[in-house]
Amino acid sequence: MPFIPHTEADIQAMLDAIGVNSIDDLFDEIPAELRNDTLAIVPPRRSEMEVSRLIKQKAAKDGTPMCFAGAGAYEHHIPAAIWQIVTRGEYYTAYTPYQAEVSQGTLQMIYEFQTMMAKLTGMEVSNASLYDGASALAEAALMAVRSNRKSRSRTILVPRSLNPAYREVLHNIVHNQDITIKDVDYDLQTGTVNPAQLAAFEDQDITALVIPQPNYFGQFEDVHTLTDWAHAHNALAIAVVNPTALAVLEAPGQWGKTGADICVGEGQPLGIPLSSGGPYFGFMTTRKQFIRQMPGRIVGQTSDMDGNIGYTLTFQAREQHIRRAKATSNICTNQGLMVSAAIIYMALLGPQGLKNVALASMDTAARLREKLLQIPGVESVFETPGFHEFVVRLSQPVAPVLKKLAKENIVGGVDISHSHQELGNALLLCATETKTDEDLAHFAQALEKALSDA
Repeated sequence: MPFIPHTEADIQAMLDAIGVNSIDDLFDEIPAELRNDTLAIVPPRRSEMEVSRLIKQKAAKDGTPMCFAGAGAYEHHIPAAIWQIVTRGEYYTAYTPYQAEVSQGTLQMIYEFQTMMAKLTGMEVSNASLYDGASALAEAALMAVRSNRKSRSRTILVPRSLNPAYREVLHNIVHNQDITIKDVDYDLQTGTVNPAQLAAFEDQDITALVIPQPNYFGQFEDVHTLTDWAHAHNALAIAVVNPTALAVLEAPGQWGKTGADICVGEGQPLGIPLSSGGPYFGFMTTRKQFIRQMPGRIVGQTSDMDGNIGYTLTFQAREQHIRRAKATSNICTNQGLMVSAAIIYMALLGPQGLKNVALASMDTAARLREKLLQIPGVESVFETPGFHEFVVRLSQPVAPVLKKLAKENIVGGVDISHSHQELGNALLLCATETKTDEDLAHFAQALEKALSDA
């Protein structure tokens, strides 16, 4: 357990060395009204054993409920070998290589990640990852504005079938940078963007079109038509994808006649466990022609004078290395530990293993959907099932139903009746390969009981 070894004499000696009277003097820039004299919810000083017990008790309150929620963070089986390897000291402490050539292992790890992500997405180049999927989309929008020389409007079309959290993060990051976000509605029957809906933008200068696949509702967008529409109107196509789904779907690099231009997404499904808000990691791939506008860093493979393979940072247009005003991004990074887990996950499962996970998840979700539609008070919202998520409409408000399910130790999905009010009492559900027939039956029984107890 980490501890602070300094004695009072040590602390005073350090204060004397830097010329201040007390530690409080180091924080004099913080207004007095923002300071707390006491920490009411933190217990008084305790022993290591007591603190360990306290933390375990608090962690136990989270419990281990049966989870049928998705909406961007997904429960998949993670083979034990992955985190046994990742938590070895040489991986666990690795982070961003500021003096890269000193750490050949870290560079090789990033190189392998970039290779895998480029192959998975069908794109030519990949960066070394970003904070998360939502901020990766915002970076893609900024990159599109820099890259699209045919557009001057700085306008991004964003379907309402995209994850609303992604839409909010995108807005928060770009709205003060003279970039306009315009919504594109979706068809209430299919839950996808009807390409005919883009007719309203035919005569406008559009910089980029965001294309989610699968979308927030789990439905499959007509990515080929949407990509070709973007290119026909001098706009870039930004793909937002679930990496697991790409094991069975066409890669963004093959969308339409020429492929998407930028591809981003959340890497959490690739071996990262669900936890209280992360950490996760975002990925970004693109065409080679846009490489100088891509935020982050790229690792390349080379050889020395003796023919030995080596790795080096071949491209790094970020704020630590060039003038801040010229940087492609001021927030980009790589989530080294999470990326390490993703590499091992993909290597361990291989192409067929990833495909098996995707197919099993689709099958499980389809079977759950079929069971739930037999329950009185549950109806389908969209015509066809999608990937491993789907939306149902309940005969009563969703929030009270979810509270009842929570009492049965079930996370019963995500209430989307507020983010998409036009769908009514809509509940977004997810089922992956982790759910057994018994799990599906248990959830269906619990949901039927929750609805009948109203």
